[in-house]
Amino acid sequence: MTDIRTPGRGERVADWLDGRLGIHTLGRKYLRKVFPDHWSFLLGEICLYSFVVLVLTGVYLTLFFHPSMNEVTYHGSYVPLNGVRMSEAYASTLHISFDVRGGLLIRQLHHWAALVFVAGMLTHMMRHFFTGSFRRPREVNWAFGWLLLFLGLFEGLFGYSLPDDLLSGTGLRFVNGALLSVPVVGTYLSMFLFGGEFPGHDIVAHFYSLHVLLIPGIMAALVVAHLILVVHHKHTQFAGPGRTERNVIGTPFMPVYLAKAGGFFFLVFGALSLVAAVATINPVWVYGPFRPDQVSTGAQPDWYLGFAEGLVRVMPGWEITLWGHTLVLGVLIPIVVFPLLLVFIGVYPFLEARITGDRREHHLLDRPRNRPVRTAIGAAWISLYLVLLAGGGNDIVATRLHLSINTVTWTVRVAFFVLPAVVFLATRRICLGLQLRDQELVSHGRETGVIKRLPHGEYVEVHQPLDQAELHTLTAHRRQRELVEHEPRP
Repeated sequence: MTDIRTPGRGERVADWLDGRLGIHTLGRKYLRKVFPDHWSFLLGEICLYSFVVLVLTGVYLTLFFHPSMNEVTYHGSYVPLNGVRMSEAYASTLHISFDVRGGLLIRQLHHWAALVFVAGMLTHMMRHFFTGSFRRPREVNWAFGWLLLFLGLFEGLFGYSLPDDLLSGTGLRFVNGALLSVPVVGTYLSMFLFGGEFPGHDIVAHFYSLHVLLIPGIMAALVVAHLILVVHHKHTQFAGPGRTERNVIGTPFMPVYLAKAGGFFFLVFGALSLVAAVATINPVWVYGPFRPDQVSTGAQPDWYLGFAEGLVRVMPGWEITLWGHTLVLGVLIPIVVFPLLLVFIGVYPFLEARITGDRREHHLLDRPRNRPVRTAIGAAWISLYLVLLAGGGNDIVATRLHLSINTVTWTVRVAFFVLPAVVFLATRRICLGLQLRDQELVSHGRETGVIKRLPHGEYVEVHQPLDQAELHTLTAHRRQRELVEHEPRP
């Protein structure tokens, strides 16, 4: 006799959803999807989890922040500023910091998460750059990641400008100067953004709309698209035994990877909370409210925009007059170079594919040493970024090291042209040397330090052969002949 079991309520709901959404089919296909294990893959997760923390803390802060430049007289818990006239934006920021329960912690958590988010994105992109995971079929996903980084830079600028304190106001002077340097339309752009002559009356409201609505919405859509393409294309992996262009070796998404990812999220959240609780960042009450007749000394932007300020600080104050119009090249050239530095990294996958003629699909990652030119280009770009970052704080560098600011500025100017070339050549030579070292290991094995005397009196060092796994890893790549065969051996 057949026992006919009546399905439970949960099973009936699951069947109803599966019949309309295909959940069972999707779950069977993707919940067992394999993810490779490597520490560098955690960089992308740090970006994702920092973004989640930013959204959560940002929602909390919007409940108390007033994006208005209307003047009010402050009467709050911070006694040194009592009776001082300031904007509603600055007053509400003080209120969040001193009167809202947990407000200061959430503010600092939001700011630290923003710094880690951008740092994670930059490091994550460099990992993909040096390992070549941007190649076909992942060029579009690389473009999505680059757009996230680009938008993240401006999202951070808009965010730390909202409190309307003296430090952020000094940064807005920089923005206003950059807009005014644009030929023909610069004045109109400035008047539109600030709602009149600097500092205007609408800048906080404009930045607030961009910071909490437009840019986060675009970034959230890009994050979703980025993750969908990661799942669609499957994960890349480093070469090793059993790993090919057609498979992925690792752990399934459910339950192993999901448990690891959940635990790592709380680790990131906890680490950010700990830093926010013990390390003060952006103490706006120290700077005071913004006033157009004052400038904050030692004013520095957040680190990720320091290179843009460095371009302006080290650029000579050149001006030319054409057809009755004055072009301030000391500002115009830097604001043109600033996006070009980022665009170069964004379009690099397409440039490399065009120059090398490589149209194949790649699912195995490169060891950076096996792609000397690409690795050298990436190292040179990072060196240029760091040089400009130092230029953005030339006054701080000069005072801390007891140097002339002119000495620091001219050092940065020379390094802007010389250092990337030196780093490129040195990195390329190091990569080629490491390639030859790998070739020697494959041919002769690893040195043991044991000296043996042969019957005819010769002394030789005993070499231990590599195991098959190491041999496979070291020989998995295809050596580029033009970069090795024509190099003189040391």
